[in-house]
Amino acid sequence: MDTPRPAARTRHLPRTPAFWLVALSLLVLTSAAGAPSPLYVVYQQRWGFSSLTLTAVFAVYAVALLAALLTVGGLSDFVGRKPMLVVGLVLDAAAMGVFWAADGVGWLVAARIVQGVAIGAALGVLSAYLIDLQPAHNPKLGALVNSAGSTVGLAAGALLAGVLVEYAPAPMHLVYAVLGAALLLLVPVALALPETVSRAPGALAALRPRVAVPPAARRAFLVAAPVVVATWAMGGLYLSLGPSLAVGVLGLESHLVGGIVVATLMAPGAVASVVVRDVAPRAVMRGGAGVLVAGTAVTLVALDLGLTPLFFVGTAVAGLGFGSAFLGAFKSLVALAAPHERAELFSAVFVVSYLAFSIPAVVAGVVVPSAGLRTTATAYGVVVILLALVAALPRAARPRALALSS
Repeated sequence: MDTPRPAARTRHLPRTPAFWLVALSLLVLTSAAGAPSPLYVVYQQRWGFSSLTLTAVFAVYAVALLAALLTVGGLSDFVGRKPMLVVGLVLDAAAMGVFWAADGVGWLVAARIVQGVAIGAALGVLSAYLIDLQPAHNPKLGALVNSAGSTVGLAAGALLAGVLVEYAPAPMHLVYAVLGAALLLLVPVALALPETVSRAPGALAALRPRVAVPPAARRAFLVAAPVVVATWAMGGLYLSLGPSLAVGVLGLESHLVGGIVVATLMAPGAVASVVVRDVAPRAVMRGGAGVLVAGTAVTLVALDLGLTPLFFVGTAVAGLGFGSAFLGAFKSLVALAAPHERAELFSAVFVVSYLAFSIPAVVAGVVVPSAGLRTTATAYGVVVILLALVAALPRAARPRALALSS
């Protein structure tokens, strides 16, 4: 793959500021993705739809995101990083406008589909861009920011929505206006970024739906898969039904609590990513999976006993495991793809992530009316624990033929 022409870079932002502006784009995009979660309970109460409908609205986002990942997820390897990032930002801003105008379930579904396409178009390029632009003296920074930025964004979006719904005027509109404006402001910023890959033939062929993992990364990808599934399945539970658990099981009525529930899982994940950033990936992956097991178990006990403080403690511990385990899995893959393969590899990672994010949540929505929120959450948590245990066991996380190094 040809390297970018030096003359092209001089017309754009220097690489280090550009790196942090890409990180900011990731933060805002994921904040927009997390913002609807505390509002689902509000929509459900006002429009009277079921838990199945709620999780279906949540899931169409993941389906649209997966469709985008499978088609345009690796396109930036051929057409350049900037165009795909701009497309993602503009589409997500449009999704904020649809959310703002929503007055029924159909609008919510439309908004989530547009948002899913936007995030699917942007995730692969953002991950690749962060690796492309990371400082030469800090080659682990891209993976760290990618992992921590996503969790910080989801937490920030949920908290912002919770605060505005509880305390601000126009509770079902203001958060979308704020985030939509932020996304549009990032468009000229994205246009000023340096391009890090040259255009290459094959863009049309790359649009064929597929999941491709470079041969050098396939063994590591299989090892990381249980961690990715366990962590994102847990995230799917909290982002879809977490606020409902707070209201229906723990009896917490404040809409802000819905945002706090999501943030209590996601924020410790970001902290954990920073704390363990210099630890070898396989150790972080195994250790994080073990912490996820412990936190999930505590959360299930708290739900069974109706102990709200213990629920938040368990959620925070699970969040520490979420962030560290996913970072370990992601870091184990970063060095195994050439620059022109990065967007495609990271898109494959996110395909697995969002399948785990959406399918279990929809199953939970189907089960809730007959089994109840508490029983459904307990069964869901047990599955997460079993998956995380697979990753935590030494033989599962460290096959002899594979050495995952930092």
